[in-house]
Amino acid sequence: MFKSFSKIFLAGTIAMATVSCGGNKQEINSNILHVYSWAEYIPTEVFEGFEKETGIKVVEDIYSTNEEMFTKLKAGATGYDLVMPSPDYVEIMIKEQMLDKIDKTKISTFENIDKDMLEKLAVFDANNDYSVPYTVSSTLIAVNTKYVKDYPRDYSIYEREDLKGKMSLLDDMREVMGAALGMCGYPQDVADEKAFKEAEAKINSWKKNIAKFDSESFGKNFASGDFWVVQGYGENIYMELTDEQKKTTDFIIPEKGGIFSLDSFVILKTAPNKEAAHKFMEYIHKPEVYAMIADYLVVPSINVPARELTKEKPLFQMEDLKNSQLLRDTTATLPMQNRYWEKIKGGF
Repeated sequence: MFKSFSKIFLAGTIAMATVSCGGNKQEINSNILHVYSWAEYIPTEVFEGFEKETGIKVVEDIYSTNEEMFTKLKAGATGYDLVMPSPDYVEIMIKEQMLDKIDKTKISTFENIDKDMLEKLAVFDANNDYSVPYTVSSTLIAVNTKYVKDYPRDYSIYEREDLKGKMSLLDDMREVMGAALGMCGYPQDVADEKAFKEAEAKINSWKKNIAKFDSESFGKNFASGDFWVVQGYGENIYMELTDEQKKTTDFIIPEKGGIFSLDSFVILKTAPNKEAAHKFMEYIHKPEVYAMIADYLVVPSINVPARELTKEKPLFQMEDLKNSQLLRDTTATLPMQNRYWEKIKGGF
């Protein structure tokens, strides 16, 4: 997904004016679909094409983090039809009984979705009852091959003392802790104190070589040449690079310690226009529509027929994810994660 940290879009302003909070009465308009999504995540052309085909106008509201979205909904915000959480929050929202079941008989294009991806989600969404995948993304490591040679294709690159001061890790507990646990051979939802001690030691071995923990400007710092190795979100890095820089950038999906996301559409129980929500999901997974989305996001297509129609080379291939874990709900171990993260960040 595009992790836009400071942009505020007009669409969000419009939606805020039309979506109510708390228990306020909603006026249902069958020709309007309210989508609560990440910034710059769905091409404008998709909304325009959907409206032209169905007569249904999409009104989009924007959130910058899953936590922001979840907190707003739990506080009583209503009026949204579709939301696009990451898999860990799909899992949480299912547990919290916030979602309505998907009627797959109303989505004729559901069969176009990669079965392997559906099986990944079925670990916590049995029979794919509550979520329809939108796109796959992964936290990755970008390497400037102009300056960095003969490097490992996982997080052990951060143990390279010759790159000290030229690398950054995300300032994100979940991302960094998950990577370290994976490098130590543990799943991200492990609850063993021993596992977290090993992960702490692993991160400390990386920390001594990085310039900083950075979730804001890693793309710009990489493009400027200040950093040669950054952990980050591929879309944010890619959009900062010139065509020449792209030729000397290696986007690595870590062979060990990798975590990927499969953001999905979900229908809220309080959704006023569930019929339009199903129509939109059906439209999204038309091959010609999804090919445009995959090219726009520069990601591999999870829509199988659309793979024949894409024009852009994705930042990574589906097979690169074979050793990666799907992002899962780890709230049960949050106190332990926080305790170790505070120790790791202390004095840095």
